[in-house]
Amino acid sequence: MYDIIIVGGGPAGLTASIYALRAKKSVLLIERYMPGGQVVQTGKIENYPGFKSIDGMELSNLMFEQASDLGLETIYSDVIEYDINSKIKKIKTYDGTFESKTLVLAMGAVARQLDVENEKKYIGKGISYCATCDGNFYKDKVVAVVGGGNTSFEDCLYLADIVSKIYLIHRRDEFRGDVHTLQKLKEYEKNGKIEFVLNSVVKSLNGDDKLRSVVVENKLDKKEREIVIDGLFVAIGRRPDTNLIQDKINLDENGYILTDENMRTNVEGVYAIGDVRQKRLRQIVTACSDGAIASVDIIDYISKNF
Repeated sequence: MYDIIIVGGGPAGLTASIYALRAKKSVLLIERYMPGGQVVQTGKIENYPGFKSIDGMELSNLMFEQASDLGLETIYSDVIEYDINSKIKKIKTYDGTFESKTLVLAMGAVARQLDVENEKKYIGKGISYCATCDGNFYKDKVVAVVGGGNTSFEDCLYLADIVSKIYLIHRRDEFRGDVHTLQKLKEYEKNGKIEFVLNSVVKSLNGDDKLRSVVVENKLDKKEREIVIDGLFVAIGRRPDTNLIQDKINLDENGYILTDENMRTNVEGVYAIGDVRQKRLRQIVTACSDGAIASVDIIDYISKNF
């Protein structure tokens, strides 16, 4: 029996564990892959207070080490089922069923796909959803990045030091990403490292045993263009990882978990933090804030109910 089970080991989950462990609560972290969440897939981070610039993997490791030194227990497994209707919460995984007084949902979000024919065929064979994970496979090669937000910008900046050329494909002529970062990309555009392919969408993926080219359609004049590439990095946003919990808890129309300002869901003793919950800004700093707020409320909840 744990005081708190946290599902998801990103900055939100790790911060929640740090606050709870410092209050002498027992915490189990259930993580599917490795601690850090999306931060692990980020190259340089330049908007987290206290660090002018830090590698995403390094920041994740620092957070996890801090929590582990405080006594965090971690298992690496997938959750199979949530039983959250009773006062004691039961979380079933491939490594067993665990019980807790409270549950913190911090599953984050997963990458959206293009939904283009052959996409699944070429995953790992030219298509990737993580530039920092797979970028080094494309040293001195030509790649394309699809997206118009900060993730696509960060992917381009990371890849610019590795590949020979980047095509940045975006369905509009204006970007949603950070203006400061966009200016950096435009400097690369001047020397031909990056080419902007605007008002365009990917229509088809072509190749044999691996991806060889993409065909994009200009949304204004409907003209198609084939771009020969060695790799395609998809960065068109993410969707909340709430499939297993969607019939047990209140979600918004996009699948994000609804909470109050204390991170409480509609189910007593169940909290949601980080990118999986409905909110305006999804950044490392806001994820950490969610984790801290949830833990403080949980500590009070446990003292009053157990």
